[in-house]
Amino acid sequence: MTSGFVKTKDGTEIYYKDWGPKNGQPIVFHHGWPLSSDDWDAQMLFFFNKDYRVVAHDRRGHGRSSQVDTGHDIDHYASDASAVAEHLDLRNAVHIGHSTGGGEVARYVAKFGQPQGRVAKAVLVAAIPPLMLKTDATPGGTPIEVFDGFRQALAANRAQFFLDVASGPFYGFNRPDAKVSPAVVQNWWRQGMEGSALAHYAGIKAFSETDQTEDLKAITVPTLVLAGDDDQIVPYKNGAELQAKYLKNATLKIYPGFPHGMLTTHADVINPDLLAFIKA
Repeated sequence: MTSGFVKTKDGTEIYYKDWGPKNGQPIVFHHGWPLSSDDWDAQMLFFFNKDYRVVAHDRRGHGRSSQVDTGHDIDHYASDASAVAEHLDLRNAVHIGHSTGGGEVARYVAKFGQPQGRVAKAVLVAAIPPLMLKTDATPGGTPIEVFDGFRQALAANRAQFFLDVASGPFYGFNRPDAKVSPAVVQNWWRQGMEGSALAHYAGIKAFSETDQTEDLKAITVPTLVLAGDDDQIVPYKNGAELQAKYLKNATLKIYPGFPHGMLTTHADVINPDLLAFIKA
């Protein structure tokens, strides 16, 4: 069980953790905005205990990685993920991405993972592709005014904004029948505040305005697409359903009532489904 840093071509230090047998099949986890690799605790422990090699990294400007002032875009996110995969010489890996991490996975697999045989399968969970922003091509998307509001709230009081997101729509804790976990809210807030305000501010543009339609079309490996139909962050009709449409080899599963943060709130359901897909 190790952790460390890999230095990218532009000098950014990316923190990673690498647990399990080095000859085990690697599962690589890509976290959402504005979190860190710690958001995958429930999955990393589950698969570590089943003898997989589990790897996760903190995106640039997030968690323990360098708080650089450049490169906060999907291209750099994917390139940084590639640097981790090359440093650890990960092959035949399953790459799993949540939310913004799903965009990172789509770009990484399309651009870096397939030609070198580094990727066996991919999983997109409540992921941002093809495009979150409402445009003429994506009428079901989210209006730019919403993302402008995110930027304004983050700049005015990041700590309060993060608390509002974690205690509200992210986990569906704003629903009348929700079983709210203060510890889960605190852990989300902790991860967010560990990162850079600049990276988080710039990341809003990255996750909302990057068109990844061509990334999805370029992916040929088997890809599992998961989403909850009560996702208040990335509505599944503009995300998961379109992903399954563009991917060449997709399996789509929509969970009734599950929120955006279902990997935490419903790990008992999601983890076995991930395992079944990986073993299939």
